[in-house]
Formats: sequence, C-alpha cells, structure tokens
Amino acid sequence: MKAIFSDAVLRDRSIVDEAEPDRALDAAWLVLDAANDLDDEPTVAACRRVIDAGLDGTPASPFDLHIILNYFR
Repeated sequence: MKAIFSDAVLRDRSIVDEAEPDRALDAAWLVLDAANDLDDEPTVAACRRVIDAGLDGTPASPFDLHIILNYFR
C-alpha cells in the first residue's frame, strides 16, 4: 500500500510537535481567512478542526497542523 503522506510531511512533524497551541490557533484563524478567500475547502475544513480542537482543549491532528503552519510557504 502506498503511503498517503510524503516523507517531507513526516519529517516536518517535529515542527508541528513543537507548535504551541496558541500559535497554532492564531495561525488557523489567519489561514482560515485566506482559504475562505481562495475557496480552498480542504484547508478551511482543516482550519475548523484545529480551531475546534483549540477551543475544546484537545490536541489537533498533526497533519491538520502541518497544513496550517505551512500554508503560506
């Protein structure tokens, strides 16, 4: 079975693991704004999951965090 995520995504997990919850939540709001403007529905969904997790106090998915923290790169 082929891997769903690239090696680059898995290597960047250290960046995601070190992300502070407040930083991730702030980034999610910024990316949500941009993704809405671009009609980028998959990214909007990832932002909403990260925002919901931040408000619930639960950890967000590392893959959603990766999308958000690397959106403008």
